[in-house]
Amino acid sequence: MPRTELSHVGLDELRWFLVVAETQNVSRAAATLNLSQPALSRTIRRLEQAYGVELFDRPNRRLRLNRYGQALKARVEAALRELAQAEDDIAIMLGPRTGTVALAFLHSFGTWLVPDLLSEYAGIDTRTKFLLHQDSADEVAARLADGRADLILTSPRPRDPLLSWVPLRDEPLALATWSGHPLADRPHVEIVEVLHERFIAMPEEFGLRQTTDALFAARGVHMDVVLESAEIATIRALVRSKLGVAIVPDGPTAPVVEGVTLVPLRDEDAYRTIGVSWHLDRRLSAAARRFRGWTLTRSRIDAPPAALAQDGGDP
Repeated sequence: MPRTELSHVGLDELRWFLVVAETQNVSRAAATLNLSQPALSRTIRRLEQAYGVELFDRPNRRLRLNRYGQALKARVEAALRELAQAEDDIAIMLGPRTGTVALAFLHSFGTWLVPDLLSEYAGIDTRTKFLLHQDSADEVAARLADGRADLILTSPRPRDPLLSWVPLRDEPLALATWSGHPLADRPHVEIVEVLHERFIAMPEEFGLRQTTDALFAARGVHMDVVLESAEIATIRALVRSKLGVAIVPDGPTAPVVEGVTLVPLRDEDAYRTIGVSWHLDRRLSAAARRFRGWTLTRSRIDAPPAALAQDGGDP
């Protein structure tokens, strides 16, 4: 196919390619990006002409990212990550200025992660104000999508391909049982040992529930959920009353509840990954960028190549 000058390829086109690569569906990507399907299809074709290869296989009119597309995706993510990181670095070097950051986060982060981050950040910036909101994973993602939040702290990664996400840390999970339960005295258990148990869990719109559902789905089964609660403290109290067991975070700040034992899960995938997320097409304020850049320096796990791949905005 004829080759187009690579200098004609813009950042917007590369960002749009990332959304198509993530969804592997032009109709869905176009709706997400608020573009017409023909316009997005033409953009992908222009990119393929520019690079001289097809980036997607098209079996039965369906898209499937091929090895050329995967190679471009990895490089685009890395390049955009470096550009966004440079903007964060500049915002930080400019120093604290007045500004407000709308930060949304999961309920379970309100007693440790958010206070810890904000307390440490206050040591270098006392002029930035924060508007805080805590809710379910689906709701905080919705607030980010519609502009009510600048940044969110959430788990797992949001499903919306327009929401960028960088992992900050992993938090192990444990089985919460009541004293006297047959597994309560075990040093650890595996998920396959508790598939028959009756579970108390958060509603489906909550991140912890989505993480635990994925753990069970990976083993070909569904949790037998008999009770749901939006509060981990309530879940622990229900466990203490022997109404069921639960899978809960087992981090260093997990509260000790009399009559409830946390048994660590030994499975390699028994953890939740906590990350910071922002919107692909929305410009972040300097205050939000400073806080994001600072937060990323506190990451306790290696960020993936896509870490800062999707970002719009000026410092």
